[in-house]
Amino acid sequence: MPETHQIDIHHVAKLARLTLTEDEALRYAAQLDGILTYIDTLTQHDLGAAEPTAHAMPVYDVLRVDESRPGFTQEQALSNAPKRSGDQIQIPKVIE
Repeated sequence: MPETHQIDIHHVAKLARLTLTEDEALRYAAQLDGILTYIDTLTQHDLGAAEPTAHAMPVYDVLRVDESRPGFTQEQALSNAPKRSGDQIQIPKVIE
């Protein structure tokens, strides 16, 4: 039979600055007990031969190669501007 952990859920809630109803306290205590029981199960396995790792799967750089390509002309870039002043986008004044 799995070990039941003694959890002072009200103390844990206070540390987390949470206010719990009694229903919430019972539900969260059961959930926390389940988590701790699972951790107990994990600690029973010999992991001495396993290499420490930051990620379970290898992490690869998924960025594409930076290649130059033609951009917009000035007229194309300004074509959707709601307001323009000459060759610039005009925006509302933000500083008085």
